This record gives sequence, structure tokens and C-alpha cells, in this order.
Amino acid sequence: MTTATQAVTPTPHPLTGKRMTGAEMVVQVLADEGVEVIFGYSGGAILPTYDAVFRYNKDHTDDDGKPEMPLVVPANEQGAGFMAAGYARATGRVGVAMVTSGPGATNTVTPIRDCMADSVPIVVICGQVPRHVIGTDAFQEAPVSAIMGSVAKHVFLVTDSTKLEDTVRTAFEIARTGRPGPVVIDIPKDVQNWLGEFHGAGLLPVKSYRARVHAVTSNELEDHEAAEFFKLLGEAKRPLLYVGGGAINGNASEALRAFAERFRIPVATTLMGIGAVDTKDSLSLQMLGMHGMAYANYAVEDCDFLIAVGARFDDRVATDPESFAPNARKVAHLDVDASEVGKVRQADWQHIGLLRRDLEALTAWGEKHGFKADYSEWQQSLDEMKVTYALNYDRDSALIQPNYVLEEINRNCDGRAIIATGVGQHQMWAAQYLDFREPRLWLTSGSMGTMGFGLPAAIGAQFARPDALVIDVDGDGSMRMNLGELETVTTYGLPVKVLVLNNYGDGMVRQWQKLFYKGRMSGTDKSLFRKDFIKGAQADGFEYAVRLENKADVPKVVKEWLEFPGPAFLEVIIDRDAGVYPMVGPGLPYSQMITGDWIPSRDADTPEESPDGSSMF
Repeated sequence: MTTATQAVTPTPHPLTGKRMTGAEMVVQVLADEGVEVIFGYSGGAILPTYDAVFRYNKDHTDDDGKPEMPLVVPANEQGAGFMAAGYARATGRVGVAMVTSGPGATNTVTPIRDCMADSVPIVVICGQVPRHVIGTDAFQEAPVSAIMGSVAKHVFLVTDSTKLEDTVRTAFEIARTGRPGPVVIDIPKDVQNWLGEFHGAGLLPVKSYRARVHAVTSNELEDHEAAEFFKLLGEAKRPLLYVGGGAINGNASEALRAFAERFRIPVATTLMGIGAVDTKDSLSLQMLGMHGMAYANYAVEDCDFLIAVGARFDDRVATDPESFAPNARKVAHLDVDASEVGKVRQADWQHIGLLRRDLEALTAWGEKHGFKADYSEWQQSLDEMKVTYALNYDRDSALIQPNYVLEEINRNCDGRAIIATGVGQHQMWAAQYLDFREPRLWLTSGSMGTMGFGLPAAIGAQFARPDALVIDVDGDGSMRMNLGELETVTTYGLPVKVLVLNNYGDGMVRQWQKLFYKGRMSGTDKSLFRKDFIKGAQADGFEYAVRLENKADVPKVVKEWLEFPGPAFLEVIIDRDAGVYPMVGPGLPYSQMITGDWIPSRDADTPEESPDGSSMF
């Protein structure tokens, strides 16, 4: 029997001491890390590792003969990066992309930056030219460390073959711990071909990083901090939880829901926080911010205690930081990243730590000390605002309104489907009109706003959750960005449902040009419109490819599309002039929110002048 004072000797890896190539070591570590799928495009500098993946899968199959770690080939490397991101966002696990050197690596810059901006854990393995020719402008050479260093959480260039194994493990550690993010491993071809002894364990000595992570993970909420928090909560009459993507990234949704329910505190989420609470819950105000619900934004204006959880007061929410939550006498902020606290809005109470643990600690303290407060009057006023300022649109129009299409999808899915989106009007309509009962069902490019994200992210999510209904809600502009991935869907027989809301142009840009640039359609006056998406989808192997132009057919066709057993493509020709409302112009307070023709506004104020050309999009 082992006592507490006896050291426990770890069981050695079964392959410890075996001679392997560097490429084989990389693949073995991926397997040890539990990698289920690799997304990538091959090329000369990564061929040794691709060959090692092939040989590993030949020897490791499930009962049905399927490879243990399949290699999924996209149309290009950007698609591979977004597929890895979709996998990671849908599961919370580390996604993996593997690409070759030079253009293969540089094609992943956008998804890497996208993952960094939205705190998504992926590991990108890049082939590199042999060590002795690095810096000579060799064929397909690119300075990956220099390029990626400013957009990734960390970049490794492996120049010591004996440290390769430890480097790969450490990359996964960095990607998943603390505030998650993308890590790049640049591996020269000769390091992949190197022959050495596999150790089966070991990490690089990244002491300063581990010290920072330890400072956060060990910083438990103390009783006196909880007491101070509940003192502020007890003084409040109109508290509001403002929840960001950190709550989902930190797997804190369950703890958040329990906290909100126990103390009956309403919740508004950012775009990235959608799903942290059930959007159908009575406490949910859904999304706030630039295109948030009018009632959610009014709640921010009215609240007297703002509790930020895993949110960073970014410019799409705190559009005018000085006027954001103007009646909040106090602000509390819980986050895992100290750099986000006080960056935009000073907090009267703050705690840096693990969100799930800290929310559980607050709930436990409140229950133990019998905290009680009556916020029923506040809740009643919010319930009334939900009715008065509900989403609405031109329901009598003869043209198909995108809102109507999304309402029909929502009626069929009941908030249970995984939704990936491109970026633009369709993204905001989806955020507004679709429900999400659980976290990790909403996959979108938030901070970077990357067009072309939706389709490859949906593919990654479908591999992550093969039994789930996965839908890509896209626009015609975003769809063009990674159109080649339609073939990836059919090649792998994925039952992804692809929706293109086609308004023949970049709708969000046109909306801004109408509102803020006096209708000058620069760059959108000749938007691409000759693409026949249906013929394209059919050419890529979609057996179901339908164009919907008749409003009366919307319910029937949407249901048919969703129930089709395989890949299904639906193009809907929507009202070209449909806009996304509500809308808060850049740099303007919520009191100057534009609600459009179909949603009431409680404020008579309108923008005194349009934002200038330097304003954030």
C-alpha cells in the first residue's frame, strides 16, 4: 500500500528507449496527447511527418478499420487552420493543423491570428527547410518565427533535434493552459529525418510561463474577497452579469448558470459568450453590444452593478467606454488574464483566477452566509423591455427576409445545433435570431472578423462531433473566401448543412456606406454576383443543392434541407436592402442606438454626426 510520504514512480511509456525518426516522435506525441484528427495540406518540407502519420494510422485502427488519427486534407492551408479552430471551439480540446513550409505556413497566418484573438487552443506544425539552408532564401522558405511571433501565443523553431519530443508536448501545454491560444512549431526537414531515442516524457523548462500560469491557478478566491463582492451585490438594486467568451473557454458555463440562478441575476453576453447561458432562460438577455438586443443594451444603461465575467470591454461592446454602463455605481471583474482587468474600464472589485472555480466559490460563500436579495422588480422591468423592444423586421415584405429564414431554422433546431458562421450581416442575424442551449454550439470569428471562417470551422466541428447537426450560416461574400472547402465536405461525406444568404454583395459594408458614407458604394457598386452557387455545389458533389427564391416555400425547403441525410447546400436569395438592427454606431453611446424601422426606441437622441472614416468598422 502506498503511503502519502512514498514517491509514486510513474509508469514508463511503453515505447521508451525505442529508436525513432523525429517525424515518428512528433506523431507519437500527438497520439499521446489524444489528438483525434489532423487537418493539413502536404508539401516537400513536411513529407517525413506526413509519411509517419500514414504509417502510424496503418498500424492503429479501430474495430471498423478506421484510422486512429485521420489526416483531413482541405482545399488550402487556411482551411486547415480554421478546421482545427472549429474542432477546438466545439470541444475545448486542442485542434491540430499540419502544413508545409513557405506558402503552406504563411497561409495559416490568418487562422492563427484568429485563434489568438478569440483565445482558441490550436497547435500548428509547419515543415521548414533543412537547418543548414535556413536564411538563404531556399525553395519554399519563410521566416515563420518572425512572421508568427506577433500573432501566435508562442512559436518554436526546433534547431536541437534532441528537444523535439519535449517541444511538441510543451506546445500542447501552452496552447491549452492559462488563456488558451495558438502555438506554432516550425520543424526543419532534417530534424524530422533525424534518428534518436524516444523518451516518452519530458517538457521544456519554460519557467516564467509556468510561473504565470501557477499564479493564476493558485489564486483562489478568499473569504474576505467574497464578502466584499457580496457587500457590493447587497447594495445593488439592478445587478447585471456581462459575460464574454472567457466563460466558455474556461469551461465555466455550468458554474455561471448556477451562480446566476441562485442569486437571480440577469445575464447579457458578448458575441463570443453566446451559449454560456441558455438563451431561452428567463434570466438571459442574449447578446449586448453593437448589434446586440435593444433590451440588453438598455439593461446595461440601467444597471447599477456590472459584473464582468471573462469579458474585456472591447470596442464592439463598450463602443464608447466613458458612457458604457453609465449608471453602474460599481463594477466587478473576474478574468483569467490580468492584462484585461482595468484595460478599458476600472473595476471596483476584481479577481484573477480560474472562472469556474471562482464562480463556484462565490456561490458557495453566498449560500453559506445566507445571502438574500430581491431583484424581482428589476427582473420584471427587463421582462417588459424584452417584449417592448423585441427583435423585429418587415414581416409583410414580398422579398425573403433573412430574419425569417433564421427563425425557421431555429424553430426546427431548438437551439441544439452547432452553428458556424462567416462574417458580416448573416453572422449578426444568426447571433440575434438563433438560440443556443449549451456552450460550444456557436462558432464564429469574433475579434478578427474573418470572412471565410464558417465553412471550414463547420467541417472541423463535424469531425469533432460526428453525431451533431452542424450548420454553416454564410453570406455570398464569405462563402467565396473558402469556396474550395465545399469539396472537402463531400469528399469526407460530412452531413454539414451549408446556408448561403445571398444579397449579391457585401451587405454589412453596404449598410455602413448607406448610414455613414452618404450612400457612396465604393468597392461595392460592382460586387461579384455572377457566381452560380448551385452549380458550384453540384460540381463539388452536393446531391442536395437548392436555390430558394419564393417566400412561401421557406418553411418547407428549410425543413427539407435540414433533414437531408448527407451534405446539403441551400442558397436563399434575400432582400438586398435588409439591414442588421439594432446597431450602435462606432464611438457612440447606447443611448444613440439605431433600432431601424421595426424595433421601437426609448431614446429620442440620434447621432449628431456620422462617424468619420477613422472609426472602427
